[in-house]
Amino acid sequence: MSTSPGTRRRSTRRRRSRALSAVLITVLCLGLGLGIATQVQRTRSGDALADSRPQDLVVLLDGLQEREAALREDIAESEAALRRLRASGDTSAAALGEARARAGALAVLAGTVPVAGPGVELVVTDPGRQVGPETLLDVLQELRGAGAEAVQVGDVRIGVDAAFTGVPGSIALDGRQLAAPYRIRAIGDPSTLAAALNIPGGVVDTVRRGGGDSELTERDRLEITALRPLTDPQYARPAN
Repeated sequence: MSTSPGTRRRSTRRRRSRALSAVLITVLCLGLGLGIATQVQRTRSGDALADSRPQDLVVLLDGLQEREAALREDIAESEAALRRLRASGDTSAAALGEARARAGALAVLAGTVPVAGPGVELVVTDPGRQVGPETLLDVLQELRGAGAEAVQVGDVRIGVDAAFTGVPGSIALDGRQLAAPYRIRAIGDPSTLAAALNIPGGVVDTVRRGGGDSELTERDRLEITALRPLTDPQYARPAN
């Protein structure tokens, strides 16, 4: 028995709707996973904060609460978008708009588009060639934990698979050699990012103890123009 054109169109619309729903659910799960990972990281570092001043802890707590609120807002928006898609079907303008918005957000996370916004700029000097790759990795982890949405180190855009290698005085990022002073730009809430880097015993103190120095500046607007190449996964494939 042949299938009518109308039936085929309805079947195609259902498949597309399921695909869009799967994408939104994936984004929602990634947001939840990031929130859980950030909370675990902060819990594990609790002992290091035992000697911190109360005012520093208050600032850090405010930053964490802002990050939690942002994640909850992302979850609510994703759930609302999923409900709209399920109600309207994939032929509506709402479905196309949601897909484009999600594609733009994922492009920012993947580092494949230039971005601009408020944030911080950290310049790390290393006159004694004693700052190692682990110190720059600590900077990146603190920025991510404080909610940085995009980061650039020198001329290299940070992505999910970015890696610092080398030894003190000779550091490479994704195979590209970095030269001191190391300039790090991050887009996010400036006060929260600055508080995370300045907390006693944190990154700024680590750089100073290692023989280096740093200058941290909050910016109302930063531009991150370096891009990461878009590569095809070798093993991972969509489940649906």
